[in-house]
Amino acid sequence: MKHKDGLDAAAVLLLLLVALVAMVVPVAIVSPQWLIVPFVLVVVALCVLWYTRRRLRAYVAAQLCSTDFENSRIQYSLTGLPIPTVLVADGRILWYNTFFREKVLEGSDAVTRPVERVLPDLDLAVCSRPHGQDLVVGERRFTAYAGSAKGSRGASIVYLVDNTFYKQTLDEYTESRPACLIIVIDSYDELFDDMKDSEQAKELEAINSLLEEYIGRSTGFLRRVSNSRYIAVVEERDVRWMLQERFEILDKVRALHPGGLTTLSIGVGHGGKTLQECHQMARESIDIALGRGGDQAAVKTVDGFEFYGGISHGVEKRSHVRSRIISRALCDLIKKSDSVIVMGHRMSDLDAVGSAIGALRICKMCGVPAVIAINSDATLAGPLLKTFLDAGCGKDFIAPDQTLDVITPNTLLIVVDTYQKRLLESQKIYEKCKRVVVIDHHRMAVGHIDRPLLLYHEPYASSASELICELLQFMPKEGNITPLEAQALLAGIMLDTRSFALHVGVRTFEAAAWLRSRGAQTAETKLLFNTSKEEYEARAHIVESAYIYKGCAIALSGELDAGMNVVLPMAANDLLTINGVDASFVAVAKNGGVNISARSMGALNVQVILEPLGGGGHLMMAGAQLQNCTLDAAERQIREQIDIYRASQAANAVATRQN
Repeated sequence: MKHKDGLDAAAVLLLLLVALVAMVVPVAIVSPQWLIVPFVLVVVALCVLWYTRRRLRAYVAAQLCSTDFENSRIQYSLTGLPIPTVLVADGRILWYNTFFREKVLEGSDAVTRPVERVLPDLDLAVCSRPHGQDLVVGERRFTAYAGSAKGSRGASIVYLVDNTFYKQTLDEYTESRPACLIIVIDSYDELFDDMKDSEQAKELEAINSLLEEYIGRSTGFLRRVSNSRYIAVVEERDVRWMLQERFEILDKVRALHPGGLTTLSIGVGHGGKTLQECHQMARESIDIALGRGGDQAAVKTVDGFEFYGGISHGVEKRSHVRSRIISRALCDLIKKSDSVIVMGHRMSDLDAVGSAIGALRICKMCGVPAVIAINSDATLAGPLLKTFLDAGCGKDFIAPDQTLDVITPNTLLIVVDTYQKRLLESQKIYEKCKRVVVIDHHRMAVGHIDRPLLLYHEPYASSASELICELLQFMPKEGNITPLEAQALLAGIMLDTRSFALHVGVRTFEAAAWLRSRGAQTAETKLLFNTSKEEYEARAHIVESAYIYKGCAIALSGELDAGMNVVLPMAANDLLTINGVDASFVAVAKNGGVNISARSMGALNVQVILEPLGGGGHLMMAGAQLQNCTLDAAERQIREQIDIYRASQAANAVATRQN
């Protein structure tokens, strides 16, 4: 009834307002001077009304909130509380004690005023919970608790506990928590060995000055612990502005030289319970930053990793010392095993199969039984597999499920051409094998294989086949790879370098020359890349449908026929031959999701672009698989990531010019 009366009053007021407008408008058009006196009278009346309402509210507040408790037991029980207390009903303030008037209202009155005008964020439902609700009023911070008022239907009593001091102390404690940064000069030995002492001193002085200035903005300190390594301890508040600026120190160091030869890698650990835990997190972060090729910051928190930077090529290492050490260590592990399983990634390509064949040869030279676990029905290296089957080597290849029964605690698993657990040919084999070796060239990403017995991970390398070649060169010449195996390794290198066009270093050509000396035939190897007429037509159709977006070619395709998986990377490679295309992205629908293949000429880091979509790879070759996703949604995500990357490139260019 009360609600209905309110609606009737509102309707009457609305009608009066309409009638007033209907009378005023004609007068304003004909003789506007007649409205001067009524206008002045209306203003005076509004002022009198505002003053009277304020006096009335003060009077009502004085009567309701006085210390006369003869008629209200609620007042008597609540006024004496040493905390601000307010009675709320129907969204309006009915009563409050002296502490509420002083601390919240600052001496003013608010009886009958809507509670949201005094406490805008107040939520009675939240306040009724055991932990209450945090509120901020001016410079004070409260925790509000609510309960129903007995004898008053629909009314709630709200208690405000003033804990400003404790919350400010907690904020200061959180902001001053220690964080650890490990900073490394990438490829220090390779960059500084050829410099004169004076040039080295000048270069290090420039780097030291930039780091000291950068850490000097914080409340922490920086110490150099070796020629190429620094450690910094800062506070959580400092990590926040570093994250906001996306570690601009990376751009400043890279800008020291036009070619960006000098770069930094930064590992950050923060959010740990102790400084020791933060230091361990920083060590894990720097390992993964270096494993991804350097020139970036990796930040580890309790929730996972975040990456900043990573736009440079890895610096090629010229020394073969590590290859020799890894070769000996791998042979020792193989000889201590009763069997070996070699495995690559899902949808294995020529590099995965070629490097697996090379690893298998190492096992044979060590005299330990070994097989390659591969799904021959889901591979991009079908022609290579057929070549080995025709040569009578079928016993070297086995379906992943068939290996599970022969795995023992002393079985060694050699993983090639991938470092990601989710991309393995068989998760079951990995979970069952307790002894794992990893040989890979892709940049490290979240979800990598944890603590392998031996890790040969070089992001500068063109392919896993190149790394296997280097290991084989330190093996005895007798019983080393056959011409057919050399051809398989050469095919792997040619695939990932696009026939020695991209991502090629001196060591790549050395490996290819060694394979040629072992009998690899380039013409026969090239035949492994041939496709059928149907695959060629599908590839041409995808290329024809592509369009250019911010220097990137994007092509979309519906689901392809079975056995057409090889078309995806081939189309991505073909799109790079178009003038003005820095990178290509080919998205194909598959089983309710979308598979994406990305390639670049080096101007864009396609790994960084696809990583937020759950993909991975390296600077010039990457891929991603989106589950339960449409082509349109995949296209939007690709374009969004390109926008983000281009914006980051523009910011880096500005920083370089300013430097």
